[in-house]
Parts: sequence; structure tokens; C-alpha cells
Amino acid sequence: MNDNNTPVTGFSHEKIETNNFLMIVLILLVIAIGGLVEIVPLFFQKSTTEPIPGIKPYTALQLAGRDIYLREGCYNCHSQMIRPFRAETLRYGHYSVAGEFVYDHPFQWGSKRTGPDLHRVGGKYSDEWHRIHLNNPRDLVPESNMPAYSWLDKATVDAAGMAPRMKALRRVGVPYTDAEIAKAAEEVKGKTDMDALVAYLQVLGRALK
Repeated sequence: MNDNNTPVTGFSHEKIETNNFLMIVLILLVIAIGGLVEIVPLFFQKSTTEPIPGIKPYTALQLAGRDIYLREGCYNCHSQMIRPFRAETLRYGHYSVAGEFVYDHPFQWGSKRTGPDLHRVGGKYSDEWHRIHLNNPRDLVPESNMPAYSWLDKATVDAAGMAPRMKALRRVGVPYTDAEIAKAAEEVKGKTDMDALVAYLQVLGRALK
């Protein structure tokens, strides 16, 4: 006790506020605890850990398309997260739910949206529409500022790399069978990057109506 009968503790406000290192450590500790409290319970909720009915792992061709989607940086302008607001659902459809993305490593929700959200684009347009759009977006949307990806129609998918990719995903919980992995190379043999990307886009958001 001091002269004013005030308890003296090792972590007084004055000591914390005048010690930058201690302040930083305590802030990081509080953030870590808060993050754990919010994040850890999600690992035990069925709504976030179990696939919704109708969700299946990507086929070899769709998986190759997803890799191309990531490689070309499509996620920089297109999110895959429809928020649960009226304006969002009127434009894009049912809002995104975690059970649709349990097989996505990493998922592509994102928060920045320059171009339209692509989560419910599957089946909205024909394959040919996507091909024209990827070759030159302004042929279909004159005001588009999206770059053309015409080279995708000339490059072919790396067939040999698909089986190892699927095996790696199986280790983190994607239920690929031995048969699916064995026929992966044959499934994508001779397919172009354009074929793969279109196949990926056409499956997005179709399980949840």
C-alpha cells in the first residue's frame, strides 16, 4: 500500500503507458485471445465444417481451372462472397454459406469487388459466352475494363501435375478417391487452360439454390 492507501501492482497504468514494448506485448496478447475466442468455436460447428447437400469435390478439370483462376489473379477483382443483404441477394442470388467452401483451399471470399461477384455465375451463361468474354470482354460488355485472356485458349493443362495436386488436397480433407486421382491426368489430357477455367466458372454456386 502507498500513502494514499492505493494498492501498488506490477502492471500499473503508468508503467504500461510509458513502456512501449510492454504495451505492444499486451495489445498482441489481447488480440490473440479475442481472435481465438471467435475463431476456435467455428471449428466445431457443423455449419462451417460440413459440406451442404450437393457439394462435391472439384473434378480434375475444374480443379485445374481453379488453379488458373488463382494464377491469373481473378480474385483481385472478383469476390466469391455474396453478403446477406437485400441488394446483394437481389443481384447475385442466395448469400454465400461456409458449407459451400469446405473443399476450397484456400477459399476465395474476399472483400474487394471491382468486377461482379462470381460465386453464383455457374450456369448463368453458356460455355461459349465465357469463351468470348475471356478472349475479349468488350465483345460482350463494351464498358468492361477487364483484360483479355486470349492466351488461355493456346496453353494446355499440365496433366501430370493433377494427381499430386489431388493427393495433397486429400491430405487436408478433400475426399478424393484413388480412382478419381488415377484418372485425373486422362481427364485433362489435351484440354486448354480456357477449357479448365470455363469448367470451374460453370460449377460455382450451383449446389445451393
